[in-house]
Amino acid sequence: MKKILVAEDNDSNFILMTYILKKYYQYERAKNGKEAVEMVEKNDFDIVLMDIKMPVMDGLEATKAIKEIRPDLPVIALTANAFDSDRQLALEAGCNDFLAKPVSSELCLTTIRKFIGE
Repeated sequence: MKKILVAEDNDSNFILMTYILKKYYQYERAKNGKEAVEMVEKNDFDIVLMDIKMPVMDGLEATKAIKEIRPDLPVIALTANAFDSDRQLALEAGCNDFLAKPVSSELCLTTIRKFIGE
């Protein structure tokens, strides 16, 4: 089963993501960007779902660091900030795609499958 890192500091957003993912994927949680980077260094994830606004290290910084460690690891930005400028910043940081919260189950799963399949 494919393994996803969900970098999300908000408990209710994480619970929503587990509801979407649990049938199809294994997943682990990082509560901030620094934790996400450390977990990518130690584990073999297939994709990262990255919240942008997080404590300690934000998602943009974390994405840049993750791409230095594993340039081929897909990172999908997942954020409530859905302006074009936010999308542009996420893509410039190295995110492969961008989803605005709240995200539908269907769109989330379709986007993940685009990068890692079933």
